[in-house]
Amino acid sequence: MILRQIHLNSMTLFNKGKVALLGLFLFLSGCGAYNFSGADVGEAQSFQVNFFQNYADQTPGSTIVPGLDRDFTLALQDMINNLTSLSLTGSNGDLVYEGEIVEYKVIPMTATADQRTSQNRLTMSVNVRFFNTKKQENDFERRFSFFYDFDAAASLTSIQAAAHEEIFERLTQDIFNASLGNW
Repeated sequence: MILRQIHLNSMTLFNKGKVALLGLFLFLSGCGAYNFSGADVGEAQSFQVNFFQNYADQTPGSTIVPGLDRDFTLALQDMINNLTSLSLTGSNGDLVYEGEIVEYKVIPMTATADQRTSQNRLTMSVNVRFFNTKKQENDFERRFSFFYDFDAAASLTSIQAAAHEEIFERLTQDIFNASLGNW
């Protein structure tokens, strides 16, 4: 009698497990073109990120930082690659990102009582053109900007790695959301 009860209980658990597994499968298959990042890639299979030229020196007060263009281009490629199932390609991508770095400058933000700068702000702006060959109504051209505040006693080179990490993360996330978020 006890063995029969254990057998019936184990069969009930087994059947509940099958139902739960079936429910999970149906839920995930209903997600369609969406994934856990919230990206809507539609029918796109590939993406390309063209090299973002650094034209920051054309904006008053901006400076050119060697390698910034390469680093930002790679950061955007990595963001899209990590959050979608799209394949990165060098040409003829279904989704195309291109643009240029248009601003990279440090400005004083706060002063002390004796009129000395106590905090600086590094601002970076990029102009982005996005083309969706599968859904042209999603195409756009837009400027994205973000900043990093730091102590005025610190040199730009001493904070640059941390600043770039934070700025790139925010800029690439904003570009990703604007192009594939479809909120």
